[in-house]
Amino acid sequence: MSATVVKTAIVMPIMPNQLPRRAVVGWDPSRLSMVLAVLEAHCGVKLSGHDVYLNVAGGLRIQEPAADLAAAAALVSSLVNAQLPTDAVYFGEISLSGVVRPVAQTAARLKEAAKLGFGRAVLPESARGEPGGDSGLNLNPIGGLTTLVAEIAARGTPRGSREAPRDAAPVEKNATPARFRRENG
Repeated sequence: MSATVVKTAIVMPIMPNQLPRRAVVGWDPSRLSMVLAVLEAHCGVKLSGHDVYLNVAGGLRIQEPAADLAAAAALVSSLVNAQLPTDAVYFGEISLSGVVRPVAQTAARLKEAAKLGFGRAVLPESARGEPGGDSGLNLNPIGGLTTLVAEIAARGTPRGSREAPRDAAPVEKNATPARFRRENG
């Protein structure tokens, strides 16, 4: 785990009588379909009427289910127009029932995230007792996908609204977090 993975998602409404488009780069399209189905069935997030575009930055190809939680966070944040914290890392497997399951190498993931400058981690609640809690990160354990959706939706603003959420940090024009940008000169 030496690379930082950035997932971006765009969710756009479709025209009536049009089939929704699903475009995925760097992740398993079947996994995306499963995450979309769980979001709709257990969280009430209606994405069946939207085009969905999901991209893993840097040309990386993710083959593990630990990215489920990051994908769900990116999709929901795009739908509700809420910026995810740039200092947070998300990992966990999403089950068909909407439970967020632990993944292998939790301690190593937390250690690497801290080394890369992340300040907090959103991870499965059942991983709370695993070693690695001493990584210096602020841990936000999530038991189910509904909790994650509620937290992100609370920060959202309606599309087309110029008003930022009250607790939102100022939005930068450059979407790349400052710690990953090259300094001029």
